Amino acid sequence: MSVKKKHIDDNLVNEPMAVYHTQPSLNPFGQLLSGKFSSDLDIIKLTRSGLSKKVLTGLAQKIAISLQELSDIMHISDRTFHRFDDSAIIKTEYSEKAVELARLYTRGAEVFGSMDKFKLWMKSPAYVFNNETPLSLLDTSAGFNLVFTELGRIEHGIFA
Repeated sequence: MSVKKKHIDDNLVNEPMAVYHTQPSLNPFGQLLSGKFSSDLDIIKLTRSGLSKKVLTGLAQKIAISLQELSDIMHISDRTFHRFDDSAIIKTEYSEKAVELARLYTRGAEVFGSMDKFKLWMKSPAYVFNNETPLSLLDTSAGFNLVFTELGRIEHGIFA
């Protein structure tokens, strides 16, 4: 019985070279965060470095939520938030919540066709959320996921 020697090349997979698209795309939710970002890596860098109180208060104004509502979403007391100077950089974990909030509102405006319609929906009790408002769910990551999922359902015409 002869054992055939296997060549190392026999175990290699031959596949064509892939061309990867490396041109950055513009993130539309950058407008809500008072900035222009050319890639998702810019967003990650910004989130890691933190956002200023001024950017966060600007976000709250643009999406028509109170500073108390923003503080609740970010898990920071309203009193502590008010003590920060406008130029103070807020911790990374709070910045991350703000970026998610900007992403959500941008996506919602796309699905509803306008920011105003989405803002109204966010503050309206919904049966699918046990008659809670979508905004009230955003203090948890699971709440963000539920709202994003419901936006997908609405976009595809699947209503509860």
